[in-house]
Amino acid sequence: MMSRVKKGIIAGFIATVVVSVLELANLFLNHLFDPFPGVVARMFGMPGNMAAGWAIHLVMGTFVLGSLFGVLYPRLPTATPITKGIVFAVAAWVAMMLVITMGGDYRTFTGSSGFGTFGWMLALHMVFGGVLGNVYARLVEREKRGAAPIGAAPAH
Repeated sequence: MMSRVKKGIIAGFIATVVVSVLELANLFLNHLFDPFPGVVARMFGMPGNMAAGWAIHLVMGTFVLGSLFGVLYPRLPTATPITKGIVFAVAAWVAMMLVITMGGDYRTFTGSSGFGTFGWMLALHMVFGGVLGNVYARLVEREKRGAAPIGAAPAH
């Protein structure tokens, strides 16, 4: 039996990977918005250190947000797992924006990206939340059905 925290960590890892692929597209295709790992690195006092930004992004998405989602899942206010994930992730985005705007460096967002970066990060958080809720719900459902190897017939 898997704990809610462990399910949250697994779902958080998968959601972080999905969002990271979208962020890679932003980095390599058009670079329209400030890269999220760069913003994270600046938040933690390491401007320009993209490797640290990626590492912090992975740890925060997987362990911090994933496990917190597992704990809070039953208490979240919506009915479906995907909307629970989106509500949770938007709340995380609001908390991040408060930290950046109230306690962070005013240079966190560079260049002319401005509000576009805020919108990009909100969209990424919503995708993260949708994937997080979906994967978490599938893990819960799988546990309810009972673990069975893929394609295996029940024993008689």
